[in-house]
Amino acid sequence: MVAEIIGIGSELLLGQIANTNAQFLSQQLSFLGIDVYWHIAVGDNRNRILEALKSASKRSDIIITTGGLGPTMDDISKETVAEFLGMGLEIHEPSLKRIEQYFKSTGRIMTENNKKQAMFPKEAKVLQNDVGTAPGAIIEKDNKTYIVLPGPPAEMQHMFINYVLPHLADKSDKKIFSRVLHVFGIGESTIENRIKDLLLRQGNPTIAPLASYGEVKLRITAKASSQQEAEKLIKPIQSEIEKRFGSDIYGYDDDTLEKVAVNMLRDRNLKLALAESCTGGHLSDLITNIPGASDVLLESCITYSNEAKIKRLGVAADTIKTYGAVSWQTAKQMAEGIRRSSGADIGAAVTGIAGPGGGTQKKPVGLVYMAISGLNGTETKEFRLSGSRLGIKHRSSLHLLNWLRLYLINNY
Repeated sequence: MVAEIIGIGSELLLGQIANTNAQFLSQQLSFLGIDVYWHIAVGDNRNRILEALKSASKRSDIIITTGGLGPTMDDISKETVAEFLGMGLEIHEPSLKRIEQYFKSTGRIMTENNKKQAMFPKEAKVLQNDVGTAPGAIIEKDNKTYIVLPGPPAEMQHMFINYVLPHLADKSDKKIFSRVLHVFGIGESTIENRIKDLLLRQGNPTIAPLASYGEVKLRITAKASSQQEAEKLIKPIQSEIEKRFGSDIYGYDDDTLEKVAVNMLRDRNLKLALAESCTGGHLSDLITNIPGASDVLLESCITYSNEAKIKRLGVAADTIKTYGAVSWQTAKQMAEGIRRSSGADIGAAVTGIAGPGGGTQKKPVGLVYMAISGLNGTETKEFRLSGSRLGIKHRSSLHLLNWLRLYLINNY
């Protein structure tokens, strides 16, 4: 089967938002063995939506629209799909009751135009929205499947996973399953050279390197009639890659460096404290986004100024005067200071030049020093990173998390 995704909304064409819905849907459809050959973005315009539907119906078996299910006049996706299929709309009473209850529970007044969201063709299988107000729908006609989904990603993803995925799973006799291996600190070209022989002879499963922010994801994908059969195909390839990369592989599938680091600290019953300078709290934000981070993170200090480093962390004024705030000596005392003052098992620190200004020939933009202080003393590292200010802050945080992971492996 072939699917096509039509993102509806002028904001997509204006570049005001990224079409992450298409990315999510393509990934999910691939797991079902359903090919996606076209992504279309179209504005809130009846004629252009009709044109997109006409083209999609000629070349695809499954047509999915996202967006345009709200209560306002420019939300016309559902109405246009119904028009294209020659179907009328009528109130779907269960949906209307859910919308009314939603407004009642939030203490808001439901305006008359919200009833528009409960209008569907009588031939439609209506999909309830457990996250917002706009229901979706599945309509089958002329051996084609039309799926109408809301635009907000949280609503769309929940609806797809819980209601659309089971419907589509029954249509596909082959399933696609993937295993993702996360490799950090090695460039994509180096990784490709290490597995070039595997790439050259790949078939089923396939291997796809995907690079982003200092890491490369190696997605191993197998097509089979069952998950068990796919796992048997994936296992020998996965084992060979693991043998070649060892501890450079930090996780699998949905793992992130922050998730892995938090879990490792929790498993070892260790407490962490952070001292951040150039990252400005980004490292702490990544860690505290992980459920259960409170089990391991005692505190974090953004000691951005020299005065804060001296007063809060006990960094010697002479150290900063002699070596500068961006130096391994300062990073070392920052990590030791936060560990000492917090009582944590491990203190970690980062200081650097995020740019775009502030760099010199000796200390260019992207120069970052890190330190980890623990049971066996304090270690420091120097990194020279590239990118925008935000990019350097993010890469610095990821490098410290990866180093923390390796530090835990080697010392605890």
